[in-house]
Amino acid sequence: MPSLVSPRLLFLVGETIHLKKLSRGSSSALCQRSVRFFSRVDRDKNAPLTLANLGFNTEFETTTKNKRNKLENVKVNYPIEAPKSREKVATSNKSRAVRVKKTLEIESAPFAAKSFSELGLPPPLIERLEREGFNVPTDVQSAAIPTILKNHDAVIQSYTGSGKTLAYVLPILSEVGPLKNNYSSADKETGKKTEIEAVIVAPSRELAMQIVREVEKLLGPENKRVVQQLVGGANRSRQEEALKKNKPLIVVGTPGRIAEISAAGKLHTHGCRFLVLDEVDELLSFNFHQDIHRILEHVGRRSGADPQGQKNSLVRWVDRRTIMVSATVPFSVVRAARSWACDPLLVQAKSVIPLESLAPGTVNLSRPSSSSNSDSNLQHQATVQSLPPALKHYYCVTRLQHKVDTLRRCVHALNAQSVIAFMNHTRQLKDAVFKLEARGMKASELHGDLGKLGRSTILKKFKSGEVRVLVTNELAARGLDVPECDLVVNLDLPTDSIHYAHRAGRTGRLGRKGTVVTICEEREVFVVKKLQKQLGVPIPACDFTEGKLIVTDKEEKHAEALR
Repeated sequence: MPSLVSPRLLFLVGETIHLKKLSRGSSSALCQRSVRFFSRVDRDKNAPLTLANLGFNTEFETTTKNKRNKLENVKVNYPIEAPKSREKVATSNKSRAVRVKKTLEIESAPFAAKSFSELGLPPPLIERLEREGFNVPTDVQSAAIPTILKNHDAVIQSYTGSGKTLAYVLPILSEVGPLKNNYSSADKETGKKTEIEAVIVAPSRELAMQIVREVEKLLGPENKRVVQQLVGGANRSRQEEALKKNKPLIVVGTPGRIAEISAAGKLHTHGCRFLVLDEVDELLSFNFHQDIHRILEHVGRRSGADPQGQKNSLVRWVDRRTIMVSATVPFSVVRAARSWACDPLLVQAKSVIPLESLAPGTVNLSRPSSSSNSDSNLQHQATVQSLPPALKHYYCVTRLQHKVDTLRRCVHALNAQSVIAFMNHTRQLKDAVFKLEARGMKASELHGDLGKLGRSTILKKFKSGEVRVLVTNELAARGLDVPECDLVVNLDLPTDSIHYAHRAGRTGRLGRKGTVVTICEEREVFVVKKLQKQLGVPIPACDFTEGKLIVTDKEEKHAEALR
């Protein structure tokens, strides 16, 4: 018996002696493990946790004063494989400190600013805005501009027509070009800064040219050379000559042309400080896979950085601000932002939250929850806040061969002067235009197979009122800005609620009233009901008789009577 007890006693004594010899550093390591353990438990309860609540004065906040010194390891679940140099080592202590600091900054954001001067923009830029008639920022601009100016990467989500373009253009012009603070005439004369400082990527030529016009409008005719378009369908050699001659600071273009000129060595973007992906949900599609990969890989990469993923390339993107913009943000966009941006924030109207707080099971991006584990469910629910608030939605049942005639009666019943009609297949556009014009209604088709001159001519006629109905497919109309558009008609059903939201966003822009009518067959009504449930908006049945829109949905009539 003594022989059995003695080893145990020696073991306990030895263990006790070993603990007494622990250094202060080891004890603090144990404390840190405790903090990490409680963080995981607290995250499961969806309750806020701060180090102060645990009785600690965090020493990690001092490590976060420079936002770009936080390279941490995140798991990448994104079809475009991120280079190893972007992998970060995740430590709960640092991410907790970063979140504490960002929360303080977010809470002070002026979500209801009454003027652009409250957002920290330079006086020369504010003067240009007032000259162009922009006096009061929209909700998404009030949230996004201070966030970007504070050096954060951002994912901007708001309904189409809410002013998202200016939400990222204004912060860029605040730091790039002649409208920034401390810009002197000497800078212009010497041409000291000739590197490209901002790259804006859009999925369509129309959207890219629209962004260029917005930037040129603010810069004024004397500074048009600051921005350069690089869109497909235009003469590439002329674009390359313009890059060499004008030395622009801002480049706006489509993925294919930007990647093409970059691969040829004629576009140097290593010193770029801003990368904007407009309509990012469309840019992440398979069609743009290789081009977007090259753009993300090269824009903002520091000189001498090793593209093969060596240790010295860990910091090659730390000075680049990545901004992703779209009316809808499915979880594929969240994954991409986590992969390619640095601690991005999700910016919505009157809401800014860390993207890290969103889990794959989040049901609604505006209100994080763990009640669902389906990515497809998230994709649909994410569109709830993506529709303009002043829209009315209807659907009308008819036969396939009568759809175009129903469109004509719909236009007359609502007295719409600027109409965009969507179809799913390009080959059907010409037939629809022919039928409309045969009944005396001015119509034109818009699709990707048209040349640059033909597309611009049609858009010019549509905006001037010469063309009353523009029949198009979704990709060609993505980002199309026609504030006068008062009616959107779906001649073919959209594939899902996200595409419905993008189509509907062509009308009701910037608070204007608008109407969306879906013309479908009897067998397609269940799809409309499904869209209604996913979008959370009423879509009653209607008909067009005697030149008027008549609601035929009995439930909707009863609801209107109660109201």
